Amino acid sequence: MARPLTGLMAAALLLTAGPVLAQDGDIGEIVVTGSRSEEFDAARTPAVVLRKRADNLIILVNVICDTRDASQRRDELKATLRNLIQAAARDPAIALGLGEEVVGGFDETMIDSLIGSANRPDTSAAVLLIKTAVTPADTLDSATGRIEAFIKKTAKAGRTEILVQGDWNLTLIRPEQYRGEVISLIAKDARATAATFGDGYGVTVEGLNLPVTWYQAGPLDLALYIPYKLQIAPRP
Repeated sequence: MARPLTGLMAAALLLTAGPVLAQDGDIGEIVVTGSRSEEFDAARTPAVVLRKRADNLIILVNVICDTRDASQRRDELKATLRNLIQAAARDPAIALGLGEEVVGGFDETMIDSLIGSANRPDTSAAVLLIKTAVTPADTLDSATGRIEAFIKKTAKAGRTEILVQGDWNLTLIRPEQYRGEVISLIAKDARATAATFGDGYGVTVEGLNLPVTWYQAGPLDLALYIPYKLQIAPRP
């Protein structure tokens, strides 16, 4: 039977029993991009991870209009953006947002500031996010299908188009809320590992002060972890 854990691991167990304190302001909805997933390195990333479904699937869309008259073009673009907002309000499975790394809300007060020039003459555009909550029963096809159907059925004014832009990405809401669960998994693994070596060994853990991070572990799934280091050594 393993002896009680020592040092930083004991502190970790105390942390799981009390309030989980946020880091980095406990920021809201984080975008998990494909490029972030590519940073995963099995040689450096701890084996102990908390696996969970993403909170939302998102896609960037470019709402674009090439009506020749500038005033009419802007009116058509604004009308389509309003249609998106109204359609999303009627559809509980869909929400709109803005942002590259952290997702914020989008509403009608932001329309004028969002519209800009596109990359070709007599064309205006606005870029925003469309997202849908990921359910336990979802597949990638079912989740993307909801957004594609929403885009298709939304009324487009004049010569306006809604074009999907870039890759499908996932989001995670308040990642630091999972700190306690991740630390509990680390503690459980450390206890089991120490027990393997016998009563004469103790365990210490470094890095538990680091923020929760993550990588994409499947089409709609994430792996959350703290980049800790575990050391097992004979007790003095």
